[in-house]
Amino acid sequence: MLALVPYASTAGHVRLNVMQSFLRSIKGAVIAVGLTATLCHGAPWQDAPSKDAQVRESKGLSPRAAPTDYQSHTQAGAVTIAAEFTGHSITSPQSVLATEDYVVVEVGFFGPPEAQLKLSYEDFSLRINGKKNALPARPSVSVFKSLKDPEWEPAVPVESKSKTSLGTGGGGQNDPGAPPPVVHIPIDVERGWELRVQKATLPEGERVLPVAGLIFFQYRGKTDNIESIELIYTGPAGKATLKLHP
Repeated sequence: MLALVPYASTAGHVRLNVMQSFLRSIKGAVIAVGLTATLCHGAPWQDAPSKDAQVRESKGLSPRAAPTDYQSHTQAGAVTIAAEFTGHSITSPQSVLATEDYVVVEVGFFGPPEAQLKLSYEDFSLRINGKKNALPARPSVSVFKSLKDPEWEPAVPVESKSKTSLGTGGGGQNDPGAPPPVVHIPIDVERGWELRVQKATLPEGERVLPVAGLIFFQYRGKTDNIESIELIYTGPAGKATLKLHP
């Protein structure tokens, strides 16, 4: 009987080892299949940019025929920089949008044939009314929340409601104390405005000249109160200052 114990123990160990090897082989096969699928189809974070992101790429505006067609122009090395102050209006090929929180400058770069220049909104700042600290240019996405279309109207007219009109039958739109109507802009309309701004924004990176586009500066004041405006450029082309007002 004692001679049978080692045999039984050995047989048990053999079965256990066989089972462990079998489980390891299954686990390895599952991992291999997962890796193959990942390599073939790409990891989720490695997906190509969405179609919406590609559409949002800045294309800029069509440069005007010559730098003299802008409000002001000056030389920075071999490059001519031209600019025009548009106030709180955002001009795009489709329409004119507005923003109360930012002012806009249309800028154009001109140079010798086939000249290239690295562009960035960060190369610009705006000095208003001679203040010591100039306003840095801001990315176009920062303008999105304040966009408005002066010509846009809701499909259904919005009626304001006052406290006296609730349950009393009075007030309504004729009540001088009634709060302003709440306007809900459809998401697709807002996205359309954002795309217009993004496409009209000054393109970034290395570009073949001429190139033109919009740059933005945070300023909530009224443009009627502005006495002087200077656009300051400090970038790869050199340094330049353009007087946009008076």
